[in-house]
Amino acid sequence: MRTPLVFIDGDQGTTGLQIHERLRGRSDIRLLTLPAAERKDAQRRAEAINACDIAILCLPDAAAREAVQSIVNPAVRVIDASSAHRTEADWVYGFPEMSAAQSARIAQARRVSNPGCYPTGAVGLLLPLVQAGLLPASYPISVHAVSGYSGRGRAGVEAHEGGGDTPAPAFQVYGLELAHKHAPEIALYAGLAARPLFVPAYGAYRQGIVLTVPLALRLLPPGVDAAALQACLARHYAQAPDVQVLSLDEAKALKHLDPQRLNGTNAMQLSVFGNEAQGQVLLGAIFDNLGKGASGAAVQNLDLMLAA
Repeated sequence: MRTPLVFIDGDQGTTGLQIHERLRGRSDIRLLTLPAAERKDAQRRAEAINACDIAILCLPDAAAREAVQSIVNPAVRVIDASSAHRTEADWVYGFPEMSAAQSARIAQARRVSNPGCYPTGAVGLLLPLVQAGLLPASYPISVHAVSGYSGRGRAGVEAHEGGGDTPAPAFQVYGLELAHKHAPEIALYAGLAARPLFVPAYGAYRQGIVLTVPLALRLLPPGVDAAALQACLARHYAQAPDVQVLSLDEAKALKHLDPQRLNGTNAMQLSVFGNEAQGQVLLGAIFDNLGKGASGAAVQNLDLMLAA
């Protein structure tokens, strides 16, 4: 049986390097990489992508689209880690835990779009609640998320680790135009009727995400409380080894959410915090933006496709 050939296009960026590291030493695949002098050669990249079995694209959006357009070999399958194809109907969304059937869809797909880092947490929290009717699709959702500076890619790493004369900010909220490219992705896959108010930020640490969504119980259907929301999430992810849903008691015992706690893993931890007296609930997610939010998810999707 021939060993599948995997080509990582853009393997020198933060996501590509992490994927390469996660695949290093595996005997069930062969990795195709281009010499440094050929990485920007369009012809050599086209030859490489058409020679492989599965291509993983770790490129800017425009370059990812060009890479896909260069494919003439119908046998080539693609995992795109960029945001270029995430909301396109003919691409399968690479979040295996979103439904019982999603892993099988990914396994059989020719084109898989890796979820964005922030949408992984937002969709992971919201979709089960919307599907179960506990959270109205029309609810005015706001999402606040803080990522390590590696979420900016190489520019973020260089700003904080490059030793320049100007110190990088300790914390910065961005996306102030309220038009971040992740908002339509969150709305589509969480089943929301409108774009959420999405407020992202970077902290002065390398990697890890903490994401929260506040909810007012008075705007939810009668009888819905923190316990009902937690139980819904727990049921949805009961068979998902990479997603842990804390019990209400476990969440109550927490004094803070540490965005770095799951770094280096493909795990995501979800939690529900409630204050019944105030009629308020806070949904929380922590995960590695370079793990479940990027490279870990890409390798998870690769393994599903290889097993098909």
